[in-house]
Amino acid sequence: MLQSLIEEYQLFIETRLINPENHFLCWKKSSYDEVKIDLKVFFWLSRILNHKMASQNVDPRNPTTSVDTSKKSSDTNKQDAASHSVKKRLQQELMTLMMSGDKGISAFPSDENIFNWIGTINGAQGTVYEGLTYKLKLEFPNNYPYCAPHVRFTTPCFHPNVDDHGNICLDILKEKWTALYDVRTILISLQSLLSGPNIDSPLNLQAAQLWRDQASYRVVLHEKYEIDVRKMQKF
Repeated sequence: MLQSLIEEYQLFIETRLINPENHFLCWKKSSYDEVKIDLKVFFWLSRILNHKMASQNVDPRNPTTSVDTSKKSSDTNKQDAASHSVKKRLQQELMTLMMSGDKGISAFPSDENIFNWIGTINGAQGTVYEGLTYKLKLEFPNNYPYCAPHVRFTTPCFHPNVDDHGNICLDILKEKWTALYDVRTILISLQSLLSGPNIDSPLNLQAAQLWRDQASYRVVLHEKYEIDVRKMQKF
């Protein structure tokens, strides 16, 4: 009997959802008392089924759809909102950088992806890096600015705090990063790092050892730069 009621209930729901007018005509053929009794049955059966499905975390309108689906949808919406917030932040940082008028630093999104930027740093005047230009790649995570971007030199850079792959040892890109920093802060810090390395924690031992002799350092630096730039131009 229960199974029969369940099947009849399902047919009732399907008929009502798919074609309400047919459902009305069908019920008109029954007597008033029969309709009243059947409606009570369907009413209580509906409550029983809804309660059972709710206890199993199932959507009564779609038994195959778990409540987890709505949770995933909610998570997706949160991620989209976070992504929009990051994009807005990066757009503001781009405008700030362009309006700053800082000499020797610049950065722009690569192509149409605002999460990937290409930066440029010129060596400051009066330093061994004067006259040299370096390109950088900045990759921003989805939780920026609460996590630092990944920044590396794409132009080979002979420097005590830069390794052969362009990775940089700079505290504000690691443990000292805060959400108050921005792209402009990063570029200015890197420009300062060129002329003021931390030789106590080097990534390039040769550069760290040569740093104390600025004349020798300058010769090696410029020789390597010219060789590396020529190699890059071939590609």
